[in-house]
Amino acid sequence: MAGRKLKDSVAEHREKSDRSAGVAVITLSMSRSIDTDKSGDVIQNLLETNGHHVIVRKLIPDSRTVLRATLRALMREKNVQAIITTGGTGLAPLDITIETVEGMLDKVLPGFNSLFMLLSYPQVKSASMLSRALAGTIKGKIIFCLPGSPRACKLAMESLIVPELGHILMLLGS
Repeated sequence: MAGRKLKDSVAEHREKSDRSAGVAVITLSMSRSIDTDKSGDVIQNLLETNGHHVIVRKLIPDSRTVLRATLRALMREKNVQAIITTGGTGLAPLDITIETVEGMLDKVLPGFNSLFMLLSYPQVKSASMLSRALAGTIKGKIIFCLPGSPRACKLAMESLIVPELGHILMLLGS
């Protein structure tokens, strides 16, 4: 009986969570341009293919100040319910995305990074422990921080973000 209630609850949430998101896609890079941003392209294509709308698409330098200012501006954008960043998640000194965003989060979704590493393991083996990803909320908006690799972005989008984005928006009241 309890299993049936859980199954019904999941189905009910799925039914109520069929909603489209306005999304900002932000690439952090010192070496790419918007024309060579394959990871941003992967994210945008998967969002649009699945009924979401990319409202903002930007490429910014790996800078804590610029990233914070960009996120603060996006918090004021009523059409943006979700933010996806790509890049700046590695171990190099210029990789500042995770530490910058972590300090701004109201709530953290620790399972996102755990699942991302688990899903990455079959592809990149032990190097999956180097894949830093982050998800959480800032002022009622969901944010996902992904590595700069197009392959990693595709994996996170297809396996984690796209299947749950509508559900997350429902829970946030967006």
